Amino acid sequence: MKQTILISGINSFVGSHLVDYILQNHQDVEIHGTARLSSKLDNIQHTLKYLQPHTCDLLDKNSVDKVIDTIKPDKLFHLAAQSNIVFSSRYPQATLENNIVGQCNLFEAVRKYSKDTKILCCGSSEQYGAVLQSDLPATEETLLRPLSPYAVSKAACDLMGFQYFKSYNLGVIRARAFNHSGAKRPADFVDSGFAKQIAEIEIGLREPIIKHGNLEVIRDFTHVKDIVRAYWFALDGKCEAGETYNICSERGIKIYDVLVSLLTMTKVDVKTEIDKTRLRQADVPVLIGDCSKFKQATDWKSELSYEQALEDMLDFWRQKLKKI
Repeated sequence: MKQTILISGINSFVGSHLVDYILQNHQDVEIHGTARLSSKLDNIQHTLKYLQPHTCDLLDKNSVDKVIDTIKPDKLFHLAAQSNIVFSSRYPQATLENNIVGQCNLFEAVRKYSKDTKILCCGSSEQYGAVLQSDLPATEETLLRPLSPYAVSKAACDLMGFQYFKSYNLGVIRARAFNHSGAKRPADFVDSGFAKQIAEIEIGLREPIIKHGNLEVIRDFTHVKDIVRAYWFALDGKCEAGETYNICSERGIKIYDVLVSLLTMTKVDVKTEIDKTRLRQADVPVLIGDCSKFKQATDWKSELSYEQALEDMLDFWRQKLKKI
């Protein structure tokens, strides 16, 4: 009998890559996914005939109940979230409600209708926030000091995962993924924003000036294809319910070097210019993770370089802009 998989936010950047990974490596499953009525399905258009999408707003409790009661998934990958940090600062209430209440509705539905479902609660390195230099690289024990409404929402969702495990014995595993990139990454994330600007300059859609924010911060980047493989391993391996696991490359890259790497992939000559709207009100100078706990539990390791992720992103924007 086929395993039943449910991916919330199946049309998202990460959701679409998870679908690709499952279809290529685990044909013995039945894939379902949730997306809002207003959501575009461009990212999963090529896979629609292999999966069953469900129109569902996670803020609509009745809609969530119906999906979980109908599917009763063996595994649930909870990816749906408002993840734009700048948006979260402008609209904190909407971000907190979307991410926290949406997950609560999902967990409640699983508790009532499908208690044996294994759940991956997908968090973020942003939860660590104002990490002290002495705490780097961040481990799962590092104190959470979130610096944006988005990060606060993810910290709350993380704690909710623990609470539902302890209170109701739900099979929740909490993953804290650090930055991940690749094709289809939205342009409001720093590296994809650079890639889109370069692709626009190449075809004359913008003047040869790259707009940027703080180039001095250092982040831990992983190829999204490695991240979704890790997500699968998390629910298919020896990770323990109730536990938290970092997923990352364990290597820091300065944003300046990200831009330099992308510029080596194009022949256009550009200037750079700081854009104050791209600066965060509070930013962490360095955020690098330690994922030894996850590696020990699953034997996972990153296999693709971040440079490959940058190439994939740039090629994605080149192809997408050609169609406009």
